[in-house]
Amino acid sequence: MTTTDEFDPPDGWVYCPLRDLCASIQTGPGQRAEDRGRTQADGGTPVVLPRDLRGRRIIREEAAAVPAIPWDRARTLAKYQLAEGDILLTRTGTVGRCALVTGEHVGWLFHPNLVRLRLPEAGPVGAAYLAAHLSAAAAQDWIRTRAAGAVIPSLSIRTLGELPVLLPPLAEQAMIGATLAALDDKIQAHTEIARATRAYREVLADALMNGVLPTEP
Repeated sequence: MTTTDEFDPPDGWVYCPLRDLCASIQTGPGQRAEDRGRTQADGGTPVVLPRDLRGRRIIREEAAAVPAIPWDRARTLAKYQLAEGDILLTRTGTVGRCALVTGEHVGWLFHPNLVRLRLPEAGPVGAAYLAAHLSAAAAQDWIRTRAAGAVIPSLSIRTLGELPVLLPPLAEQAMIGATLAALDDKIQAHTEIARATRAYREVLADALMNGVLPTEP
C-alpha cells in the first residue's frame, strides 16, 4: 500500500490496510425485543455496549446495569463471543472509540454498533500496538473524515478495512504497545481513585450538612 505524502515512515516501517491484518472484522449480532431489559444480574451472557469503551479499555458497570442475553440464545451466538486480544471499535455515533479486550471479558458478546477486530495468531501486528494505533490522532482523523451520515455518523466495515496502519518491526510494536498500555493502566487507576473520592465526598458532605456526623474542634 502506498504511503501518504504527509509522512515518510522510518526504514523498516510499512503501511498496510487494516483488512489485511485481521482474521475477521465483525459487527455485533442484531438485538431482539425479548432480550431488552435483561441484565447480568438476571443471568445470561453479558453484552459490551459502545458506552463501555473508555480510555482504550472496557469499563465494567455494576451487574444490574450490564445488559445480558439469555443463555439459550447466547449459545447460538458463539461466533460473536469475545476473546482476549480482540479489539472493539465504535462504528456509529461517536465513531472510532476503541478498546482492547482482556481476560475479564472473554466470552462476552458485543453490541451491533460495535465492530470486533480479531487478529490471526501469528500475524504481522500485535493487538496492543494496533489498539494504540487506532486511538492515535492520525487514525482517529482518518476515521472521522470517512464516517458517513448527516445525523448519526457511521462507518462501514468495508471503509474501515481500508484504514492504513503503519507497522514498525514486531519488536518495536511490542515496546510501543506495552509502553502505552502501561500508561493506560495508570490512567484507569487514577480515574477509579477520582471516582471513589467523589463518591466519598458526596456521602461525607451529606453527613456533615445534616448533622449526622458531628465536627470535632
